[in-house]
Amino acid sequence: MGFSQTATTHHFFLKPDGGIIQVEANDPKDSASRDSIRMHLTHIAHALSQGDFDIPMFVHDTMPPGVPEMKRFQDKISYTFAKTLNGARVVMVTSDPQALAAIHKFLRFQIEEHQTHDPTTLPQGSDTPLR
Repeated sequence: MGFSQTATTHHFFLKPDGGIIQVEANDPKDSASRDSIRMHLTHIAHALSQGDFDIPMFVHDTMPPGVPEMKRFQDKISYTFAKTLNGARVVMVTSDPQALAAIHKFLRFQIEEHQTHDPTTLPQGSDTPLR
């Protein structure tokens, strides 16, 4: 990934219209990790938007649940990179119910694999702001 797993924190958030992959440097002064995170997530957003899920498959040594469907519904999902204060995020958005279910399967797998303890159900209210 190009950055330390111990100097950074991953989060995976389910949203009513998709979800978020977010990585932050644990130390706000760690600009090297922050910049590496941003470079990596820029690449991830581009790869996913092209239907390229090689990195998640390489990291987990298996095809994560939801990936076949996310590939099939590639044209119904948008992937957007956004900087955060100490890192970055990839925001996945869809209006297609099947694509949404696939995104949520994928993110639940990531939560479990990375042991982030993020919620595996949608937050109350569909107007919950991004974290």
